Amino acid sequence: MALTTRLDPGDYDAEKIYRLLTGLVVPRPIAWVTSLSSTGVLNLAPFSAFTFVSQKPPMLAISVGRKGDIYKDTAQNILASREYVIHIADSPLMNAVHESSVEHPADISEVAHLGLETIASERVKVPRLAAPPVAMECRFHQCLEFGELRSRLIVGEVVLFHIRGGLLNDGKIETAALDPIARIGGPRYARLGDIVTLNSVFQTPKSTS
Repeated sequence: MALTTRLDPGDYDAEKIYRLLTGLVVPRPIAWVTSLSSTGVLNLAPFSAFTFVSQKPPMLAISVGRKGDIYKDTAQNILASREYVIHIADSPLMNAVHESSVEHPADISEVAHLGLETIASERVKVPRLAAPPVAMECRFHQCLEFGELRSRLIVGEVVLFHIRGGLLNDGKIETAALDPIARIGGPRYARLGDIVTLNSVFQTPKSTS
């Protein structure tokens, strides 16, 4: 039997626990988020603590941390404007996603810095990126704070989906064609490997009559 390493989280600071968790909770989908500052600067940042929390209405959650005592631009922008766009990036955009994680002053637009094309959104004021295969226009719904560092879990409602042609088949997304990227520990990313299809556990029971 292999030896087991025991770790007491009370013995580690936040940074070491972060490194541990981001290596254990893998792979993680990435929310690539555009938001607008009060002065009109278009911010762009990736968040891999990301999931959906409701299907009707559709709601998505991202966890936004702090740098020192200051919350990241994305959290400040969303709470102020109550609008943003979440994108799902594919593998050709991997470098751009990674580069958009670099911290810039609030008056610097990562979108402009990276030379990314934008399109006007239809139901929110925040522009969406042209390149990603999926963009979801969102309105802020709720914010919860967790832990000693008061990370903010921001929940928003999707008010409009934009999905690239060819990805939607009978109401379902063709995952292989979407080619999403995922985050693993450190500055490392992953693509889809083998996709295994199993029998659904939600099949309608057969009639006994």
